[in-house]
Amino acid sequence: MSTTTFLINGVSDALISPLDRGLAYGDGIFRTIRVINGQPIAWQAHYAKLLADSRRLYLPCPEAASWQEDLGRLFADQGDGVAKLILTRGIAERGYAVGDHAIPTRIVIRSSLPLYPDRNASHGIRAYLCKTRLAHQPLLAGIKHLNRLENVLARQEWSDTVISEGVMLDQDGLVIEGVMSNILIRSGTILATPDLERCGVDGITRQRILAIAPSLGLIPAITSLTLTELMNADEVLMCNSLYGVWQVVDFNGRTWPLGQLAGRLRQFLQE
Repeated sequence: MSTTTFLINGVSDALISPLDRGLAYGDGIFRTIRVINGQPIAWQAHYAKLLADSRRLYLPCPEAASWQEDLGRLFADQGDGVAKLILTRGIAERGYAVGDHAIPTRIVIRSSLPLYPDRNASHGIRAYLCKTRLAHQPLLAGIKHLNRLENVLARQEWSDTVISEGVMLDQDGLVIEGVMSNILIRSGTILATPDLERCGVDGITRQRILAIAPSLGLIPAITSLTLTELMNADEVLMCNSLYGVWQVVDFNGRTWPLGQLAGRLRQFLQE
């Protein structure tokens, strides 16, 4: 592995200023990407989402070539791992007002892939119903912004290592997402995922799964998802860009037999 583990604006020994708005206000966005043999998986989709999120926040986004150059340097050994891309509004004087002269801060971090147990994929996972609720904010809904305190609080609710993920509801009690994942359910031939118009993160893997669902004979649907509907589903899946897809087999007092859909989706995502 390369000895360089991060770059800030393309510089390996740079530091983050205490005046950076990403630190002061969480004024920025990020992406987390799996890298295999030095290649970021689904790069075009990740950059498109980075660009779309930055536009939602009126945040100038560097060209794709700048990010790709950083990734190439950090993964010059053609190794595997995780790339985290962070974009902040940059250095500015105190206060919420956005000045005209702030230069965005571009950060790329290389780290090892988390050591997820193999049985999560082969046998399914146990999930926990979080007490922390997601607040509604349509202006930020779907964006992977730097304000993730709701998820931080939710993750502190359990320490049992047999629990792999938490299910988060919104302030109205609707199912929204996992602490680090998106959620999908299969009911017959319908593959549904929660509507994220008011809160939650619209993940790339979620988007990719919805796109390939018809090729698996499934009808994709984005809908307001109740906890009862999730509990009555034939299969419950959780997904993100690092582990792909896991099936939930134990949640909130119900168990499900291990199905085939999670494995099929993982195969499609890898292809």
